[in-house]
Amino acid sequence: MQKSNKVWIIDDDRSIRWVLEKALQGANIETRVFDSGDSALSQLNRDIPDAIISDIRMPGTDGLTLLSNLHNTHPHIPIIIMTAHSDLDSAVAAYQGGAFEYLPKPFDVDDAVAVTQRALAHAQEQKSEQAPESTPETNTEIIGEAPAMQEVFRAIGRLSQSNITVLINGQSGTGKELVARALHRHSPRRNGPFIALNMAAIPKDLMESELFGHEKGAFTGAAAQRQGRFEQANGGSLFLDEIGDMPAETQTRLLRVLADGEFYRVGGHTPVKVDVRIIAATHQNLEHLVAENRFREDLFHRLNVIRIHIPKLANRREDIPKLARFFLHKAATELNVDTKVLLPETEEFFCSLQWPGNVRQLENTCRWITVMASGREVHIEDLPPELLDHKETSTPADDWEKALRHWADQALARGQHQLLSEAVPTFERALIETALKYTAGRKRDAANLLGWGRNTLTRKLKDLGMAGGQDIEGDDDN
Repeated sequence: MQKSNKVWIIDDDRSIRWVLEKALQGANIETRVFDSGDSALSQLNRDIPDAIISDIRMPGTDGLTLLSNLHNTHPHIPIIIMTAHSDLDSAVAAYQGGAFEYLPKPFDVDDAVAVTQRALAHAQEQKSEQAPESTPETNTEIIGEAPAMQEVFRAIGRLSQSNITVLINGQSGTGKELVARALHRHSPRRNGPFIALNMAAIPKDLMESELFGHEKGAFTGAAAQRQGRFEQANGGSLFLDEIGDMPAETQTRLLRVLADGEFYRVGGHTPVKVDVRIIAATHQNLEHLVAENRFREDLFHRLNVIRIHIPKLANRREDIPKLARFFLHKAATELNVDTKVLLPETEEFFCSLQWPGNVRQLENTCRWITVMASGREVHIEDLPPELLDHKETSTPADDWEKALRHWADQALARGQHQLLSEAVPTFERALIETALKYTAGRKRDAANLLGWGRNTLTRKLKDLGMAGGQDIEGDDDN
């Protein structure tokens, strides 16, 4: 039933051929040995192996020349390159030539067998593929099936006929600019310009010129009149990212523009009128900045007309597999290589990580995998070392149960009674708050996640003295 796996071992060193042959045969892998690249090439006219292990330096046709020939004539045969000269140039040359893996001598025999098995699995997978794997839709604007992301989609849909100001909240890397672009694309201003400006990336002394432009001679180096981003966005949308980093004096000018629809260029005396929709975004808590007098309260209320919260990736774990497939396909297309595929256990490991860098970190990881993972199938050990370093030694369930037991022990030691009367409300409150946060305040969805009916959740909120969740346009479940 299972196809036989044939591996060719090519090395002018007889002892290496013998060790590899015995080790692979011990793993039930059929082998054939050659003492030169030329003898192996001549045999290709009569037989084709499933994988090849070849030394680099041999008399006659060397390993890199052999690799180049085989990559052109039999590109689907995975080739493992061995060398005792394990320097950078050899490694780079091997991978650039299309090697499946690079094995420096002396090598551990078990490692050599494991690499060979992976090469055979890769070859078998390519043989058994009857059609290319369906690729993710590249025209998808934002990927997300989690309840919190569905709420973002609802918001974009509700605002599609509006020019109203929007404030987007979310951690760095969650995709705030993607949401801003989607808001613009699905708005009456879709045919106008979309101009994006990151407040955190502009020196404070250049920010006003960047936003409002300047007149010729307004300052040293202003050799000509220049339009600012407001003028460039006229008739369209201006996306102000990291609005919380805007300095106080620029906040004052922005407030006037929002109120009057006009401004003066730096060094100018003639008002410029514009029709611009503002979409702002921040990873900071603007309410806290207002309380600390670091952000104008009147500007905050001007911007905070409609607010959309983008969940962090750890709160939308069900989206991670689809996002990973999308980013792996995207990276493979950009780099013109085969698309990598996460094995089920690797995908599960991805879903268990915290992803502090959110979607941006996931995308960068997929790009790293596309370049660095040797086989088409991605094993956990193929992942970047920094991800493996964060592999959790205990599950979250272990942690909270341990903490609960510790609390109960301490409470009883203090002579406390009726523990459930204190623990149960606290437990329920934590789960309710988490569920409402996960569903962006939608009580019906939160009730489903908790396994309750909506009326039960409403009653619990009242009993616990908790404020109810709400939507962008109010909770339609009330």
